[in-house]
Amino acid sequence: MADVTIMGAGVFGLTVALVCADRGARVRVFEKRAPGAGSSGGIVGALAPHVPENWNPKKAMQFEALHGAESYWADVAARGGVDPGYARTGRVQPLAEGAVDLARARDMQARELWQGFAEWRVLPVADAPGLRVDAPSGFVVHDTLTARLHPRRAGAALVAALAAQGVQVEQGETPKGGTVIWATGYEGLADLTQDLGQPIGTGVKGQSLLLAYSAPDMPQVFADGLHIVPHADGTIAIGSTSEREFDAPDTTDAQCDTLHARAIAVCPGLADAPVVARWAGVRPRAASRAPLMGAWPGRGGQFVFNGGFKIGFAMAPHLAQIMAQLVLEGHDAIPQGFGFDAVLG
Repeated sequence: MADVTIMGAGVFGLTVALVCADRGARVRVFEKRAPGAGSSGGIVGALAPHVPENWNPKKAMQFEALHGAESYWADVAARGGVDPGYARTGRVQPLAEGAVDLARARDMQARELWQGFAEWRVLPVADAPGLRVDAPSGFVVHDTLTARLHPRRAGAALVAALAAQGVQVEQGETPKGGTVIWATGYEGLADLTQDLGQPIGTGVKGQSLLLAYSAPDMPQVFADGLHIVPHADGTIAIGSTSEREFDAPDTTDAQCDTLHARAIAVCPGLADAPVVARWAGVRPRAASRAPLMGAWPGRGGQFVFNGGFKIGFAMAPHLAQIMAQLVLEGHDAIPQGFGFDAVLG
């Protein structure tokens, strides 16, 4: 009998499984479809920080997670021999008219809050590294903290690292008893809502697309919610939509065409790059907007690790350590705002 059963093989389930295995637990991982079948199987992979101002514990934790990401993913790659496509290539953000002074003030704050590890600089658009961008103000922000990985490759790298520990991802929907961690995405949030009788979270659909354009070492671009992310394999990911209401969770439509047009407007050099893939999936969004972690109320020996809306790959390795502490040692170090008290009325 496994000491811990993980239900769900997205990034939250796989990272906590690896931590538990490293700490000596006998681990089984079950997934009803395939690893990364939900939102963790996407194509964008932007690991981007909050703006360096109004510092709080959540922003500090995200900075710590991003600070440790390079060594974490290098270790995962070394264990299983699969490259997750990680690189800290930075990010360029075109600035609107009237936004330059605020961006410059954040430059000073980043020097203190990011502890010299990375920079946030305001540059004339002509001096911006990477893809040529259009900026209404003539200026951009270039930060060197932002990173990227390829979500599907990262998931495969985690599966391979687990296999090296003797843990296989098995197909199944129902645990056999014992200690269980539920990391089952938006469907898991729906189960919690039904079980607890109040809204715990929902799913937000996202659509994205891949262009054939080789710029593997260039910074990603972020403009008005649009991510343009160069990957190591000669593609650029464009994403994503945020759809609260949708008919099908995994189909694309004209909203992908809108994303494409917006990307070209920001980076005109992408106009001739062919579209090679489109993707759609549903991301779990807890009612608190923060990841949801802790003991499942009223269910002894069952735990929840879910809801990493838009920040799952950035935060999962760090939060998995906290989750494993709770499950294996009974030590509750869940950050404020990440537990069930943040979503239960």
